[in-house]
Amino acid sequence: MNELENLCINTIRTLSIDAVQKANSGHPGMPMGAAPMAYALWTKYLNFNPDNPDWANRDRFILSAGHGSMLLYSLLYLTGYDLSLDDLKNFRQLNSKTAGHPEYHLCPGVETTTGPLGQGFANGVGFAIAQKYLSARYNRPGFDIFDYNIYAICSDGDLMEGISSEAASVAGHLKLGNLIYLYDDNHISIEGNTEIAFTENVKMRFEGFGWQVIEVKDGNDVEEISNAIKIAINEKEKPSLIKIRTYIAYGSPNKVNTAGAHGSPLGAEEVKLTKINLGFDPEKFFYVPDEVKKYFEDAGKAGAKMESEWNSLFKEYKKSHPELAGEYENLMKGIFPDSLNKAFPVLKQRTDRSLRDQLQEKP
Repeated sequence: MNELENLCINTIRTLSIDAVQKANSGHPGMPMGAAPMAYALWTKYLNFNPDNPDWANRDRFILSAGHGSMLLYSLLYLTGYDLSLDDLKNFRQLNSKTAGHPEYHLCPGVETTTGPLGQGFANGVGFAIAQKYLSARYNRPGFDIFDYNIYAICSDGDLMEGISSEAASVAGHLKLGNLIYLYDDNHISIEGNTEIAFTENVKMRFEGFGWQVIEVKDGNDVEEISNAIKIAINEKEKPSLIKIRTYIAYGSPNKVNTAGAHGSPLGAEEVKLTKINLGFDPEKFFYVPDEVKKYFEDAGKAGAKMESEWNSLFKEYKKSHPELAGEYENLMKGIFPDSLNKAFPVLKQRTDRSLRDQLQEKP
């Protein structure tokens, strides 16, 4: 990892701990441990355009571990979405864009609301099915209009939920090779070490579901994480789970690898000690070095070029396949073909109130 990469990752960490500390509420540990995997994904592989969060062929990113929401908010701010530093400072405050858990429609760049554990995991499977449908319906030779991937960061808590097993089974059965999950394997829940209640072999479980499982032993090794993501992208017949061994609250001298960093702020003194440990000025809050902001914004601007290229491709697609293109555009506007409208029954409101009147007459 070079010096700039390290600075970028540590900026995510310090933004996260400052926001949680200011709110006096939240989960600082997860963003601190998962910052390297998030950095690798968002700057090297994820296709997105902050200027148009709804670009049709963007990759979808889901923070299934929604309790670590400051990880996502930090990324959205740094890469240039419509989210300000003041929004980060208002984390978990009334009417803020930056709610305690990511909220769809409330904050630009949030693809789906993730609160209950397992929800984002299951939503991602639905997203992947939708992409497969779109590509099967609309892609034609020379026109890969829909070829995006779905990425998620999930936690131990997500994998403990039954809905994750059901969704994972469906994903393996359908061979959703467009689904890539990064598993933040930090071994800590709010009660303590996950060994208290979670001792299963996750690798064997997901392989049994038909997933490709890739293990990364060092959650701070950006190169190893990047190589794992590349392997996952190249696997087209299986969904992928990248099992990354991380340490919650990495960088904190006294709370690393403890449940104390899961559901509460580090504390003012520990925040200062952590910043010193990471090479930051302990008296600076919500500090973003200029070179870090530029690096992340450049990653975001690369997406604008991708969308421009996609728009040109879609323009040619409309010429070659006008009926399909028109159908897709109408569906996006909520305009459905007459054949579909006729397929649904029209329900009329019942005006006969005699039965209700009879019931009301009874003592």
